[in-house]
Amino acid sequence: MDFLAIFSFLGTAMLLTIMPGPDNMFVLAQSISQNKQAGFATTLGLCTGLLVHITAAAAGISAIVYQSAFIFHVVKYAGAIYLLYLAFKAFRSHTSNPTIDGKPAETYRALYKKGVIMNVLNPKVSLFFLALLPQFVNNQSSVPLQMIGLGLVFLIQAFFIFSLISIFAAKIGNYLRKNKTIASKLPLAEGTILTLISLNIVFSKQ
Repeated sequence: MDFLAIFSFLGTAMLLTIMPGPDNMFVLAQSISQNKQAGFATTLGLCTGLLVHITAAAAGISAIVYQSAFIFHVVKYAGAIYLLYLAFKAFRSHTSNPTIDGKPAETYRALYKKGVIMNVLNPKVSLFFLALLPQFVNNQSSVPLQMIGLGLVFLIQAFFIFSLISIFAAKIGNYLRKNKTIASKLPLAEGTILTLISLNIVFSKQ
């Protein structure tokens, strides 16, 4: 694999990461409703989940998921149910402030776990890597190793972009929380975003 292919892949990866999607919207929601540290914790969780998908794609497991309608739907609906559960918790907490003295309502460990579970249970990520990575590899060296290398490039740029989203979204959240009326509605906004992400997964096709 030459450097031109790597830079071409990096450009494609950055464009796809910036486009509105479940992952960046989830980071956005956590950062606005809580703080940038919450966004960072969520980002770390999502990137850990990416490691699972990258490994699965390189090992050919993603192809099995793609070919098996049963496995695809089990993972898809499990992810959607989990997101609806998170949305329910957000809606239920709308009467209280999401932060107390600048501290998040949830521990960073809990947010990290949310990010991991959400990403792992989204089959669209596996199919995304299965469709994207092979386009940038060649047969002159180990294909699995090339896919892992490209996957790590994707992970690094995703972490960088998600971290920027966390910083800027937190600034917006800090401004919004100055208004108590708006602050009390932030959990509702978070729940709505999670519900929309869940529906997006439910109606995704194999």
